[in-house]
Amino acid sequence: MALNSTLYTGLTGMTVNQQKLNVIGNNIANVNTVAFKSSRALFKPQFYVTDGAGSPPSGTFGGTNPSQRGMGAMVSSIEKNFTSGTPESTGVASDLAIEGDGFFVVDSGSTKYTRDGSFHVNKDNDLVSSRGEYVMGYGVDKDFNVLPGNLQKINIPVDALTIAEATTSVNFKGNLNAGGELSTGASVLESPPLLDDAGATPAGTTPLVNLRNASDLVTPLFADGTTLTLDAKRGGGSLPTSTFTIDASTTVDQLSEFLAQGSQINTSAEVLASAPTGFTPGVSLASSTPSTDPAGSLRLTIVGNAGKVNALSLAGGFQSSDGTAPIAFTDSQASDATGEGLNTQITVYDSLGVPVNLNVSMALEANTNNGGTTWRYYATSPNDTNSGAFTPGASPADDGSIIGTGTVQFDEHGNFVRTVGDTVTIERSNTGASTPLPVKLDMSALHALHDTEQRVTPEAQDGFLTGTLKSYSIGQNGDIEGAFSNGLTRTLGRVAMAQFDNPEGLIDEGSNNFTVSGASGDAILATAGEGSAGTIRAGSLEQSNVDLSKEFIDMIVTTTGFSAASRVITTSNRMLDELLQTAR
Repeated sequence: MALNSTLYTGLTGMTVNQQKLNVIGNNIANVNTVAFKSSRALFKPQFYVTDGAGSPPSGTFGGTNPSQRGMGAMVSSIEKNFTSGTPESTGVASDLAIEGDGFFVVDSGSTKYTRDGSFHVNKDNDLVSSRGEYVMGYGVDKDFNVLPGNLQKINIPVDALTIAEATTSVNFKGNLNAGGELSTGASVLESPPLLDDAGATPAGTTPLVNLRNASDLVTPLFADGTTLTLDAKRGGGSLPTSTFTIDASTTVDQLSEFLAQGSQINTSAEVLASAPTGFTPGVSLASSTPSTDPAGSLRLTIVGNAGKVNALSLAGGFQSSDGTAPIAFTDSQASDATGEGLNTQITVYDSLGVPVNLNVSMALEANTNNGGTTWRYYATSPNDTNSGAFTPGASPADDGSIIGTGTVQFDEHGNFVRTVGDTVTIERSNTGASTPLPVKLDMSALHALHDTEQRVTPEAQDGFLTGTLKSYSIGQNGDIEGAFSNGLTRTLGRVAMAQFDNPEGLIDEGSNNFTVSGASGDAILATAGEGSAGTIRAGSLEQSNVDLSKEFIDMIVTTTGFSAASRVITTSNRMLDELLQTAR
């Protein structure tokens, strides 16, 4: 009976060593498998037969120990070794290696977890594994902020995604000439003396078709259905063309609004309050001074904003649809468009990345006994959607190309003090872009010095034209950063990470995929770099953690154990043969 049991004991030794050899063979076969985790087989005794239970000592007897015979070995467990393999650089942006204890999350109808980061982007721009599972992560909102919480497929639309950035601020730098002449006057343009068709004094409510030159009460200056075109010049530069089609009910007041808007005359309350004495910006009917005009006649008078930079000219620029000038405006004796100033231009961008021109004129408005100066800026934009076509009844301060005004103050040393009214607003209605477009004018880098070369330039603006996603990179925290052709860099999403309380309890599904079990516990989603999840190294792949030298040693020890166990069987068999020979 004992020899029979010895045979089975030897068999268990062969069985466990054979199973261990299977584990070693699997490890060696996967020595070059990306992110492969090696295993080890652990043995334990199978069971024992107790021949004697032993006895305790007494006063006359020292006692005996238990007497037990082992009945062989068995495999107690086959365990995974989840230590990290060495990352190897590949240079492929979508290849990812984990340096830590985390797992990538993949999905192909069911959720699995893997350390294998050999990913690529498919034809739909989704990040997928080499086996086609979707790599899961987090998306971003419209402002490209990561939205953690709900796992979703990661999409990287290279050459497909386009974005732009609306300008929010413009920074100016340079010097202003604080020793220049104050802007104490403005352009004053006058029409010839005007009467109505009855020879009476015209009013703002007089229809244009009833307006006459005082020297010719028969010929109408304007006809029903005529389209008026205004190509004014301001500060020596051409302004956007404005048009206005009149009818029988169009009044002198509406023509005044059209002329003010097309000439970019700012008539806001703050401009009117700071206007030089005797110069009220706007267009109105007034008497010439001194007046030698026919009795009852008035002149349509255009008064521009203060300073040389706002000097107006309508010469040859005010015409009707038949190509004639209905009214010829000339400089009044009171015209005095002088004073220090300058113009500067910059291109900003709306939310669609469309370039928008922004013009800023600056005029020296005041100085103080302590030497400080105040400059007024006038901002206009030909790309304001209210520019060009005239809308009767709209205030010239809020319509057309005029988008804002404000003042910039400097101390007696020429240093910037403050800006009053530092934001202008550009309308972008019916363009598809967000409207209005507010732009802050940051003039804190300007100086106002005496006898200096006057130059103000826009140093920077924070908007961008439309750009296409050209490349991407994945950071250590899993954030996918996209680089666009316009220079913008934006977060496109985040690769999710999972960690487990007991990763050795995961079930190996093959193909480098694992699923949860009761032993592993549920997956704990995390961001790379937090806790024990580890960090991500992009452009690299984790190598197998198989130690080939150790596997060879284990293979030698295991085959030796197998051979020794087989010898137990052959020896027991020989002893049985001897016993049978004796029995004969």
